[in-house]
Amino acid sequence: MPFVSIRLAGTASVEQKAGIVADVTSSLVTRLGKNPAAVQVVIEEVSPENYGAGGILIAHRDEPPAAQPREDAHAEPSQ
Repeated sequence: MPFVSIRLAGTASVEQKAGIVADVTSSLVTRLGKNPAAVQVVIEEVSPENYGAGGILIAHRDEPPAAQPREDAHAEPSQ
């Protein structure tokens, strides 16, 4: 039984998610000969405030560099 887990940064509409599930299921049926009734697909939407890449939050990715908050994880705590 194939189990596919997909994480999206942000959100997708119900129609978009239905299309993803249909496409992934179709691919597993075509390429691996799986029974479509056995294919399970889970889509998890991750808030852009809870996901980072390249050292910045995805929520800040489109902001100008000066506006992006930067914290030094190795700095001494301020008092």
